[in-house]
Amino acid sequence: QVQLVESGGGLVQAGGSLRLSCAASGRTFGIYRMGWFRQAPGKEREFVAAIRWSGASTYYSDSVKGRFTISRDNAKNTVYLQMNSLKSEDTAVYSCAAGIKSYRTDWGSEGYDYWGQGTQVTVSS
Repeated sequence: QVQLVESGGGLVQAGGSLRLSCAASGRTFGIYRMGWFRQAPGKEREFVAAIRWSGASTYYSDSVKGRFTISRDNAKNTVYLQMNSLKSEDTAVYSCAAGIKSYRTDWGSEGYDYWGQGTQVTVSS
C-alpha cells in the first residue's frame, strides 16, 4: 500500500502564497497519478490539481488555474502545490491522493486509491 503525508498548511493573508507538500512512501512504484483535493466545512470535496508520476501532464480546476501550480520530485517521492494569489474561498482542508490505475480519471476522486489525512489552509481577509 501507499502512505501519504501532507504538510505546509497554515494561516496566510489574502493575496499571499503558500506551498503544500505531500510525501509518499510504501509501494510507490505503482503510482500513476497524484492529485490535490480540498474540502471546506459544509461543502463537497473538490478537485484542485493533478500530475502524472512520470511525464509532464498536469491538470487544474478552473477555480485555481493560473494561481496554483502542481509539481513533483520523483527522487524524493514528493508532490507540491504552490498556491499564489490566495483568496478567502481557498480556505479548506487540502488532501493529497495517489492513483494506480492509468485508465481512470485525473479529475475526480474515483481516479485515486490512497489518501492522506489533509492539512488545513486558512486564508484571512
